[in-house]
Amino acid sequence: MKKILFIGHDANRAGAQLVLLQMLRMLRQRGVPTHLLLCGDGPLEPEYRQLTGVTKLPQPVTRLFGWRIDKVLYLLRIGQWLHRREEEKRRKAFEEEIKSVGADLVLINTVTCSKGYRDIAPWVSGLPAVLFAHELEMAVRMYTQPDNLRFTLDRSRHLIAVSKAVARYYSEAYGFDPGRISTFQLIDIPNLLAKIEQARALPDVLAQHGVPADAVVIGGCGNAEWRKGNDLFNVIAEQVISRYPDRPVYFVWVGMPRSPLYEDLHLDLRKAGLTAQVLLIEPTPEVFRYTSRFDIFALCSREDPYPLVALEAALSETPVVCFEKAGGAPELVEEDGGFVVPYLDTVAMADSIGKLIDDETLRRTMGRQLRRKVLERHSSEQSMDQFLSIVDQQTTTASRYAT
Repeated sequence: MKKILFIGHDANRAGAQLVLLQMLRMLRQRGVPTHLLLCGDGPLEPEYRQLTGVTKLPQPVTRLFGWRIDKVLYLLRIGQWLHRREEEKRRKAFEEEIKSVGADLVLINTVTCSKGYRDIAPWVSGLPAVLFAHELEMAVRMYTQPDNLRFTLDRSRHLIAVSKAVARYYSEAYGFDPGRISTFQLIDIPNLLAKIEQARALPDVLAQHGVPADAVVIGGCGNAEWRKGNDLFNVIAEQVISRYPDRPVYFVWVGMPRSPLYEDLHLDLRKAGLTAQVLLIEPTPEVFRYTSRFDIFALCSREDPYPLVALEAALSETPVVCFEKAGGAPELVEEDGGFVVPYLDTVAMADSIGKLIDDETLRRTMGRQLRRKVLERHSSEQSMDQFLSIVDQQTTTASRYAT
């Protein structure tokens, strides 16, 4: 059985990281050996460690003995030497740990991991590399350096894209051979369905926030950043709520940590008089307790390659409203799983949400259709078979060239 060395950029509770967690879970169920090089911290790290061995990138040396002693040592010019020696010691231990993994293939989970891959490339140069690309142009610009990404693309024998939009981007923008690109999403659907059912069996968590049981809840979910359109979520909320002065219509975003962005968005809500009906919930491991309560999912992202949150909404039979030209979601939503509206047209999105608020039958019909498409198009077993076929093909080819 071939062993896969995964590279993950951090352990935050976000789409690509959660997909990685699900991949590791599915591979363990099939008895496939894995190891994870984790380039950053985050709350998912304990869950990763339950499924596989984890190696962390060595951290910079910030202290030798203590600030008082260190100050004296640096003044005596001994500290600099000790500092270099300690960093070299950590680097050597890291190198030995990576080499001892005994991997047959490197899976680079997101282009954000390009620097991590480049750091270990001299030690895994003989191994085939597969890039699992989740990012489009905005994320590439925000989270990678051009030379690191070029380095990784040039050494990746195969690219897995989470959507047609992603596949097209790397082919057109970087000249990656379309014949070496596969398009699919690896998600553990049985596990997600179980979490949704478990969440629905618990008391309504939104009641704790003053949301009435008969409220129509429009949800959003994801890391808070400009790319995800949190500001647009507020604008759309105002446009929708103002149309229903006599109905309990609520907007709930899950994944908003207390930060300067939170303060800015909350200030907008206070000025608009919407703090009671627009809730900004911090990141939580109980995310399904919120999302399974959503009646409509508003995907306000300016860019989202193929968001896991939209797939989770679909499995909850929640119709999705999204922007065209913003990633892969329109490929799933189409005309029967919600609405695809012109890019950044918040009025059109508010209109579409209004149609779903007014027509409960339409909501249910579109939600069921969206779920059906996910189950038909994203079979966990078929996707894993396809993934392992790629692993087998790449490792077999590598072995043939090595001999």
